[in-house]
Amino acid sequence: MLDEAAQAAPRGVLEAGASALLASRTDPEVRSLRVEALSRAAVGSSRSIEALVARDQSNPDLWLWLGRTRIEEAWALKPDVRARAAQAGRLRTYHEAMERSRRPLLTAAALAPGDPVPWESLMWLALGLDRPRADKDAVWFECSRRWPALYGGAVVRMITLSPDWGGSSQEMLEFARAGAERAPEGSPLPALVPLAHFELVASGRTRMTRGGWFSFEVQREMVAASGRWSERRLGGAHPRAIEAHNAFGAAFFLTDLRRPARGHLVRTAGRFSERPWSHLGDPGQHYLRACDRLKVVADSVSG
Repeated sequence: MLDEAAQAAPRGVLEAGASALLASRTDPEVRSLRVEALSRAAVGSSRSIEALVARDQSNPDLWLWLGRTRIEEAWALKPDVRARAAQAGRLRTYHEAMERSRRPLLTAAALAPGDPVPWESLMWLALGLDRPRADKDAVWFECSRRWPALYGGAVVRMITLSPDWGGSSQEMLEFARAGAERAPEGSPLPALVPLAHFELVASGRTRMTRGGWFSFEVQREMVAASGRWSERRLGGAHPRAIEAHNAFGAAFFLTDLRRPARGHLVRTAGRFSERPWSHLGDPGQHYLRACDRLKVVADSVSG
């Protein structure tokens, strides 16, 4: 259902997306995944979502979709950090576009007070605008108190704590490790561990070893985190399981731990995630290259 809705959204056909979000109201993990996928698919179509909102202004799903889509559209306008001095106008346009997501997201939060997903999106807004740390902490508090184990919220919090966004290596790693330790059974939160180490290596905060991206100590930590993750979950696999398999699969592939890498990548169902593959370059190409070398049959589909 989500695939069909995401494929229709770029054409301005939004009814399936609205139905998918409506059906997700009782499951924050599913809702988080769906609004992320649908908003990325709807980039360039936010005016069509505005038209739906105008006809149904009490619908929290539509306000949420509109706000998150505006965030995704704004990211596309963000100038390269190295060129900001020469692109002051574009930076101002980016900030204005990002700010336009605030009202829809706050409206969604007001219409559905128990929903953590608008707050997850507001975390991306605070990150994108590089708000003061107190603001970032405040939206994380609102998200986590509603659904402490929300995977999407934990990922953006981890990024917020990274050195590239004003945090520190120690702070980010402590958050990732604590999330892995406290993860409910079946939760993919242990994948925060490899994701955090990817962030550090990609930002140059830790050195690559001669044999690959990660030191032996980091490899051992990631193997332990993988072992703590169980896919057993009442009602089936976790909605973010494919993303976690991508995180572990990429990490183990880069450290030449072929058996566990293959074990994770065969469970991705041919779907790659932007993170962590984008740290290597084009995510789809690097995902397919890893699958090819590990003899995993995969048709590249963004997940």
